[in-house]
Amino acid sequence: MTVTTRTPLGRLLRRAPRYGINAAAVPLKPGIPTYIRITDIDDSGRFAPNPKVGVAHSAAANYLLGPDELVFARTGASVGKSYLYDPADGELVYAGFLINIAPDPSKLDPRYLALYAQTKEYWDWIARTSVRSGQPGVNGHEYATLLVPLPDMATQKAIADSVGDVDQLVRSLESLIAKKQAIKQGMMQQLLTGRTRLPGFNEGWADLQAGDLGTFKGGSGFAPRYQGASSGPIPFFKVSDMNNDGNELFMQRANNYVTEAQRKSMGAVLLPAEAIVFAKVGAAVFLERKRILTAPSCVDNNMAAYIVDKSRVDVRFMHYFLSAFPLSSLVATGALPSLNGGQLRSIPIVLPTELDEQRAIAAALADADAELESLTTRVRKARAIKTGMMQQLLTQSVRLSVEAAS
Repeated sequence: MTVTTRTPLGRLLRRAPRYGINAAAVPLKPGIPTYIRITDIDDSGRFAPNPKVGVAHSAAANYLLGPDELVFARTGASVGKSYLYDPADGELVYAGFLINIAPDPSKLDPRYLALYAQTKEYWDWIARTSVRSGQPGVNGHEYATLLVPLPDMATQKAIADSVGDVDQLVRSLESLIAKKQAIKQGMMQQLLTGRTRLPGFNEGWADLQAGDLGTFKGGSGFAPRYQGASSGPIPFFKVSDMNNDGNELFMQRANNYVTEAQRKSMGAVLLPAEAIVFAKVGAAVFLERKRILTAPSCVDNNMAAYIVDKSRVDVRFMHYFLSAFPLSSLVATGALPSLNGGQLRSIPIVLPTELDEQRAIAAALADADAELESLTTRVRKARAIKTGMMQQLLTQSVRLSVEAAS
């Protein structure tokens, strides 16, 4: 294997970088190509529009992405993002804030370049180069100066193949997760409405309101002088704590804790374990996150809690039910989205009168969640492996044996 050198990207292209076309996006319909914009590229370098849009312009055909070509974002917060054209994505016309980069296949494997554009080394270069007095940006001339670590073509291909295998695993797992999520969604629609009954249950279902089955309590003001303790006997949760790792379902870790004396000093309500908490004020209402407390806790006044009568309702069943119910549909149009007690108490609830049936439904859905979590963990590990491989192979801190990889 030849010694790896660093070569300016401009010397590895079959033509100079090209800027895209500025045009208005239009609804996608037969006969017009798809428009790819900065916002249509995700952080892993995939074309992921939501939704797809088209472009109708007399010069659109001159800006079609070709095989083995990439586009790089040249301005704004997304500067540096890149996408390697995949013919499976259809005809793509690249927008004006994207730069078309066409590697010379005799010098640079396009897949290798796409992988390099995901490394820390590359993003460090973007951070240094994109500094502007106004909006950050990297132009075509600057992209041409990017120094690419360049092993021989056989090694480039071996690296791209090796990392590509892991990437394919990630994609297949993500596809499986999407299918399992759709299955779970169907299960929820059937089981939580009684359209499908689990074997062995024949008792009736009741039409009630949330206020018939429990009580809603608002959160409490959190005095700044008591904030900041990373440990203590009582968690004091804020809306942002729902984002903490490990708090995806059960609220297990807070960013703030208080003592009983501090709680009493603030007059903060102590909510019981297994209360279901959610955002009640602000844009966070529309995120539709519902969590279950694992210990007696306080929540701030941007949150509320639903405390169910456990002699009539299984907590996990009710959590699934509320997860399927859009609380944001209760929000009145106004300057500040908010939920009030009257709205919450009037939520219509249909549920089995037998607690055992509620528990069986919750268990079936929990099994589906456990399978999804297992798959998600596998994806997380595979992504970590991919990141490590790219960092080591593309910066040549570890060299790949071409013979072993072939």
